[in-house]
Amino acid sequence: MKTSLLTLLFTLSLSVLFGQNNSSKQAVITLIETVANETIQVEGNISSGKIMEDLSWAWSSSVACFPATQQHKYKGKHVLFMADVPRYSEFEITLIPDDPKANFSLYAYEVGKVTNSNLVPNLKSCIRCEADHQWDYAHRGKTQDHTRMVKDILAINNPYQVVIGVVGPEGVEEGGFKLQIARKSR
Repeated sequence: MKTSLLTLLFTLSLSVLFGQNNSSKQAVITLIETVANETIQVEGNISSGKIMEDLSWAWSSSVACFPATQQHKYKGKHVLFMADVPRYSEFEITLIPDDPKANFSLYAYEVGKVTNSNLVPNLKSCIRCEADHQWDYAHRGKTQDHTRMVKDILAINNPYQVVIGVVGPEGVEEGGFKLQIARKSR
């Protein structure tokens, strides 16, 4: 499987407000172009993210991304990415912080088409949402390092779009990372 490094991405400024009615809180979402049966890699930095005051979307029953008991792991700056999920495709998304001591979290959710009304924190429902963060306790037969991964982002008969959120710990203003997206397609 080839790995392509996308160094130049264009961004879409969406007028999405993270909690407050303040233009300094507008989010920028970076569009990622994937390639069938390849892994692409993009780089980012937590410094470009925005704090999301309201995380209640994540534990609502129509989203079920992560439980309210884990919300402290998502209190830092959110950096958002978006990609198309074509028919008969499956994504595996891996977050690799530049600093192995970094404690970043990752989530990804699928919707039919990303709009202001279904972009976090305005998300009321989604097709599926997956998240990965630092464990509170050891899992039998597994070990965790500084990387985070979500799987099962897929489309069968209908294409979707996925929003990917990389979140730094509360109070962390800077931190580089790589995001790898492996796309398997028919």
